[in-house]
Amino acid sequence: MNAPLASLDAALLARARAQSRQSRRSLVEELQGLSGLEPREIVRLLAEPFGLATMETPEMFGQQPAFDLLPLAQALARHCVLLRDEGKNLTGVIADPFDLDLQTWLQAHAGATAASPLHLRLALQSDIQAYLGKHEESARAVDTLVGDSGEGRRDGKSATVLSFASVSEAASPAVKLVNSTLYDALKAGASDIHLESTAGGLAVKYRVDGVLDHAASVGGIELAEHIISRLKVLAELDIAERRVPQDGSFRVESAGRDIDLRVSIMPSIHGEDAVIRILDKRAMIEAYGSLTLEALGFDAPSLATLRMLAQEAYGMLLVTGPTGSGKTTTLYAALTEIHNGREKIITIEDPVEYQLPGILQIPVNEKKGLSFAKGLRSILRHDPDKIMVGEIRDRETAEIAVQSALTGHLVLTTVHANNVFDVFGRFTHMGIDPYAFVSALNGIWAQRLIRMNCPRCAVQYTPDDAELASAHLTRADVHDYVFMHGVGCGDCRGTGYKGRRSIAEILTLNDEIRELIVDKQPIRRIKAAAAANGTRSLRLAALDLVKRGATTIEEIRRVTLHA
Repeated sequence: MNAPLASLDAALLARARAQSRQSRRSLVEELQGLSGLEPREIVRLLAEPFGLATMETPEMFGQQPAFDLLPLAQALARHCVLLRDEGKNLTGVIADPFDLDLQTWLQAHAGATAASPLHLRLALQSDIQAYLGKHEESARAVDTLVGDSGEGRRDGKSATVLSFASVSEAASPAVKLVNSTLYDALKAGASDIHLESTAGGLAVKYRVDGVLDHAASVGGIELAEHIISRLKVLAELDIAERRVPQDGSFRVESAGRDIDLRVSIMPSIHGEDAVIRILDKRAMIEAYGSLTLEALGFDAPSLATLRMLAQEAYGMLLVTGPTGSGKTTTLYAALTEIHNGREKIITIEDPVEYQLPGILQIPVNEKKGLSFAKGLRSILRHDPDKIMVGEIRDRETAEIAVQSALTGHLVLTTVHANNVFDVFGRFTHMGIDPYAFVSALNGIWAQRLIRMNCPRCAVQYTPDDAELASAHLTRADVHDYVFMHGVGCGDCRGTGYKGRRSIAEILTLNDEIRELIVDKQPIRRIKAAAAANGTRSLRLAALDLVKRGATTIEEIRRVTLHA
């Protein structure tokens, strides 16, 4: 601890810092409540022992943000900003002089070195957020002007507007915490938000690039219950029901984007847990506007095989993998490429995640009686050439899909299985006749998403024997490998990984493989025939990325099995 800060002694500071970590209020706010001093006086007293100058709002607004170095989303999340003056000199503005990790992180973003460190200034957190909020409003206004299609919301529901202002102005603690959690998760690029009840409150986690990351803890059982109740209100669920699972949805608007949120509430031993799945349709539109199979990152041989299977005149192409492995995205990309306007293409999905121009898309609505099976029966009366079924979940849907593939339609669909060979067991368990299934089936495509090394902080290294053994590799196996791993930086939030790409395992059926399946031969014989026919396992596809330094042994252990 530094020397006493005038009216702010060490004990007072320690208490304020502890309360700030628990309440999510800023250090200055806690010190103001404890000392009675004015916020700007507190900032001055905090800055002096660290040799920092302070920065007032007018000076801050007189400089331009360096969002090219520190993006707006990350600045908002970490309560700091990089400013650039007329002479192109950089200044880092922070609100907590005790946060050394933040200072190091900010220095890395600015490209500072020991010989040329970044000049830091101290400011009120509210001033920093106001500055960033102003720039966010400008970005949102521009985004709305250039991106508004003029189409009204068909469901008639209004969207909750999420911005810095709406988060700051919320009166209820529960409303403010829900809004700020959604806001932070969107800025972090999360696909899901997990709110997990604990004995003392609530744990908040974000799933980013397929991996859960602890974001915050909320103290107090009563506040935790209010937060879950707030989510139920937004999703139009029964707030009095706490004994059975509930599912719902709602919509928010952030930076001009309409974002759909699907909510799942589950009772637990400490209360109720919630998972919120984020569907950012604008982001999908931007990604899918030029979506091709190449954009998904598959290797050239896999792409050639997938294109061949997707362009067959009839039969079935199955895409398999766990939830969140990119199955639907792959099917969208395939449909985008094969759609030529001369064939009738119909999809049935739950939900329709992206509108494909010129294609009839039907959303499943179980509450109204429109299931996959019932919708698929109706589709066959609509004279389709190609059909996409979002997911095969039951025997009835599987039977109709197989019959459709046998009667001159190309059916593209997904099913949950670990690899291409597990699919046969899934359909057998559903009671589907093996002969009809393999007669209809053209091929199976299994995929995973692998995290890539952060390009900014990745360095070359040599793994030890224990790490190689964990992946069932020897020194002889890796003599031509270039091992790389990320050491962690501001760009990747210290994880060492940034972005993901797809890997695939493909099984194309020939007469030999069909006969082995119908005869119920051991899986090892089917695998041997598949390997002879060109099938490469997911693990080998992942190892190829390790060999080129694109990802790590640790990541392929997480995503694939040794086989």
